[in-house]
Amino acid sequence: MRSARLSGLLGLAALAIIASPRAMAQDPGWYVGANIGRSRAKIDDAKIADGLLDGGFNTTSMNDRKHDTGFKIYTGYRFSRYFAVEGGYFELGKFGFRADTVPAGTLSGNISLRGLNLDAVGILPFTAKFSGFARAGVTYVEAKDAFSGTGLVIVTAPYANASHAEYKFGAGLEYDFTPSVGMRAELERYRVNDAIGNRGDVDMASVGLLYRFGRKAPAASPAPAAAAYVAPVSDPALAPMMVVVPVAAATQEYCTILDLQFDIDRNDIQREDREKLAVVGTFLAKYPATTAVIEGHADNVGTDDHNMKLSRQRAQSVVDYLVGTLHIDASRLTAVGYGDTRPVADNSTEEGKRRNRRIDAVIACVTDVEGLTVAPARVTMALAIDYDKNRAEIKPEYDRELGKVARFLKANPTVTATVEGHTGNLQATPALAMEISQLRAQNVVDYLVAKYGIDRSRLSIQAYGDSRRFAYNTSAEGQLENRRVNIIINYPK
Repeated sequence: MRSARLSGLLGLAALAIIASPRAMAQDPGWYVGANIGRSRAKIDDAKIADGLLDGGFNTTSMNDRKHDTGFKIYTGYRFSRYFAVEGGYFELGKFGFRADTVPAGTLSGNISLRGLNLDAVGILPFTAKFSGFARAGVTYVEAKDAFSGTGLVIVTAPYANASHAEYKFGAGLEYDFTPSVGMRAELERYRVNDAIGNRGDVDMASVGLLYRFGRKAPAASPAPAAAAYVAPVSDPALAPMMVVVPVAAATQEYCTILDLQFDIDRNDIQREDREKLAVVGTFLAKYPATTAVIEGHADNVGTDDHNMKLSRQRAQSVVDYLVGTLHIDASRLTAVGYGDTRPVADNSTEEGKRRNRRIDAVIACVTDVEGLTVAPARVTMALAIDYDKNRAEIKPEYDRELGKVARFLKANPTVTATVEGHTGNLQATPALAMEISQLRAQNVVDYLVAKYGIDRSRLSIQAYGDSRRFAYNTSAEGQLENRRVNIIINYPK
């Protein structure tokens, strides 16, 4: 009779992950999730057969159990729209083999794997709800091996346990049904060791759900109680900057609502909006008994606390301008921030977000309306010119619009123009972004001078680089809107 002493061999090898070539934009904060799926290990049959051969056994057949159900649960913190850290617990399942031998016998082996992980997650939003991500991290894996033999195959060490620190990586896609609830599909590779010194990889393809804390769906837009909505007009010169409408009361009264909009994550007042505030100042100066509540609002990108703080800052910047520049008594003005709780448009679109980044100035009604004729704001012309990525050449289709600007300047020789250059945040450095925006503005000035004969002394340049985004850079449309030049008409004091 021939016998052999085998400690057993269980080898694991790899399946390659094909990662997405690019990776919704969500807010900073905590979240939890769970995935379940199919895991796969490649059993190293050749290594097992070699081990049996060393013990004097020829392998006649080999059956592997390469697949099992795996799962993971995790919690994470999202620091920005592009980066998060996740930690959790996982079980990859149980894998094994059975080898039949000559002399007659069998060797069976099984391994189960579970552990803890800590991952860095990079995120690339495609749309407001759909994004891709890639992860890399460290794991602490516990491997439990079990071996058994029959016939002449004798196993001297049937059980072995070991724990090892290893690495993992993966990639996946995420779709958000609501700001709080999303679904993930992903592929991950776990590097593992068994309990007897073999190393290999286990792959897991899984789907799951995640839940974000502190997020809510946008509230329904409140119906205005006392103000009439005025649709925008195609000609900026005719667009009303102030709405004065009667309300039902015992005495005839008048109210006004002002609408200002802001660049992304900014609270400073734009040139064209100062014209609108001048009208508000005129109204308040005419009626010194009136008061005004300046309401600040934000879109839903960012945490609730950040949006509330930003909306208050926007409201306060308007109050400061009315007090410091238009000399309205500060005691007549109140700044209030509503964050993202009162949207007037759908935050799932760039246009909706832009409309929600705004100021509403609600001025208390007055009963003395004798001779009330609030002059409309002066014309503030803003021409948006977009550009190809990292380019500054003026496209031929903008010649007609630039011709209109030139004719307006010639017809109004006392006005001047400021050409503002902007770009997205796709450049390598802020300095390069500033250089590109400066060149775009300079090209427009040179164009007006060379082709239409506008005196260069009437034109000035202001470059903003990527500091005043008009839209989010998560879509090609948003990036195009940020690559622009605005021409602002300045009036003599």
